[in-house]
Amino acid sequence: MTEFCSRALAALAAALLVSVAAVAPAGAQDVIRIGLAEQDITSLDPHMSTRTGDKHVFSLLFSGLVRFKPGSMDLSQLEADLATDWKASADGKVWTFNLRKGVKFHLGYGEFTAEDVVYSLARAADPKRSAVSSDYASFDKVEAVDKYTVRITLKTPVPSLLALVANYHGGNIVSKKAAEALGDGFKQKAVGTGPFAFQEHKPKQFITLAANKEYFRGVPKLSSVEFRFVPSISSRELAFQNGELELFYGTREDIWVRRMLLNKDATVDVYDPGEMRTLHLNTSIKPLDDLRVRQAIAHAINRDDFIGLAGKIVARKNYSVVPNGYLGQTDDVPRFEYDVNKAKALLAQAGYPNGFKLNVIITKLDPLLKPMQVIQEQMRKVGITLDLAVVEHSAFHAQIRKNLSALVLYGAARFPVADVYLSQFYHSRSIVGTPTAVANFSHCSMADAEIDAARQEVNAAKQLELWASAQRKLVENVCGIPLFEQLQVFARRKSIDYGYVLKGAASLGPPITELTAVR
Repeated sequence: MTEFCSRALAALAAALLVSVAAVAPAGAQDVIRIGLAEQDITSLDPHMSTRTGDKHVFSLLFSGLVRFKPGSMDLSQLEADLATDWKASADGKVWTFNLRKGVKFHLGYGEFTAEDVVYSLARAADPKRSAVSSDYASFDKVEAVDKYTVRITLKTPVPSLLALVANYHGGNIVSKKAAEALGDGFKQKAVGTGPFAFQEHKPKQFITLAANKEYFRGVPKLSSVEFRFVPSISSRELAFQNGELELFYGTREDIWVRRMLLNKDATVDVYDPGEMRTLHLNTSIKPLDDLRVRQAIAHAINRDDFIGLAGKIVARKNYSVVPNGYLGQTDDVPRFEYDVNKAKALLAQAGYPNGFKLNVIITKLDPLLKPMQVIQEQMRKVGITLDLAVVEHSAFHAQIRKNLSALVLYGAARFPVADVYLSQFYHSRSIVGTPTAVANFSHCSMADAEIDAARQEVNAAKQLELWASAQRKLVENVCGIPLFEQLQVFARRKSIDYGYVLKGAASLGPPITELTAVR
């Protein structure tokens, strides 16, 4: 949690004089039931799914060669996990990892060895078996030197190599034996080495994970963890009040946090990463191909309106195209501050003194629809009319990837290194319609050279400057306008002890580890 949020929440808790009667948790004290804002899981395959709800579960099932320190997203604090130690060659192209011995896979699938690492990383790099294969484009080969030693050879240096073998997406290690035996069934019954193992899944109801009694860090204090699928926030709140949930995904609004803190049995965790909202501009259409028009739109944006919508506890402004806290992010970028008169003057210079109309597609989901409605009103003040087509969320995703929307408001949290955000949203390889596109609705290419050079730069200081230069170029050219971030928000009973201090979580949900307990 940010220092500001910590102070704000503490002040709120102290100020609240009225409290709701505490509700005693129901059920066994060594079980945690977590309410997710999901209809169901989509897949338990950590290489194929990048959906938020699935990632919550992955963090319990799988391990990487290294891992994020529980409660942290700081890449400088990555620590040993399935690897005990590692070393890199002087040119940064060859990495050797020594593995833990005696680690067991779930469900009787045997001992973890170098063969499983080779299989998992090859799988992560295969577009047919991985949704994150582009992250591993620099991998040349992965070899088992012996049963407990793995060597990774790169085509070009990747200074953030450890990030690609951490317990996140493609870095999650799966059982080769299980994946080959289960085939397509692996996505329903995935096998890893994490502190909890798959037990039961009832579609659209729950998935239960049982404690892995052979976990290499020690037997978990909890006997099981149950993720319940409860799309409605009111239903999650009611289940919490009735003692049917111990932890649940909340609402990223100050007013909700304040109300939850009225319950003396509850506390609220507000933590990184922030999911950044960015307004992407379709520069392939007129008049958005004119820089002056894009600058006018940037000056018409008042970020304070978005903070007012969500609240200062859960939201913060953004000016760079890379979210706050990511390795390589810089605030040293041009700022197009809110200025209605300047926006109108720029539009007049561009030949649009009376403004113009843009057709915009937006999802019906409130986290994006409400901010877009704010933007619609902000644009109206400078003469730009936004004709909003409000559609189902699945249709929104499909249509923006067909280049049908003049503006795309998108929210995303990614692995916390600048390269990922820059590559997925602001590189020519990701321009809508290109075979290599990841986000597949962007229109940027002006910082390709810096983004590519940073990927291969071994000198950390030079890499940071390349990323900073890329951000400055992208902001100057206004192909996307960073707006604000909304932090992660979960409510829990005060009896839940995570076993660590929660400041951030790459999996977005609070990691449940072998140390997590109900006091």
